[in-house]
Amino acid sequence: MIAFKVVTPKGEYLKQEVKSIHVKTVVGETTILPNHMPIFASLVPCKLVLKNENDEEEIFAISGGFLQFNKNEGMILADAIEGKKDIDLERAKKSMERAKERLEKKDSDTNLKRAQLSLERAINRIHVYGEG
Repeated sequence: MIAFKVVTPKGEYLKQEVKSIHVKTVVGETTILPNHMPIFASLVPCKLVLKNENDEEEIFAISGGFLQFNKNEGMILADAIEGKKDIDLERAKKSMERAKERLEKKDSDTNLKRAQLSLERAINRIHVYGEG
């Protein structure tokens, strides 16, 4: 088992024992299992899937951040995380539309990088909400 926790600027969000951690890093998707080699990775906005000892999955939307794993201890530092049941689908859809409008506008007042990240986070929340 892996001793795992998620920490945000608001404090510790989650702390539990898990069988596996599945995330998407800047170089692709990865699954961490017990006794995995040490790793430190930058995460993109993605679905975080945790598998517990009963092989049940818990799904979260994370805004990106960093994953550290060493000696069967894992931690994610993230700006934001939402459990599937906490996602406000209508809010995520509105956020996606606003971001698309800002990207299409392409004027000098629009921060394109920020708008693109906002779009990615909204799409990720919508995707996670839709998971069965």
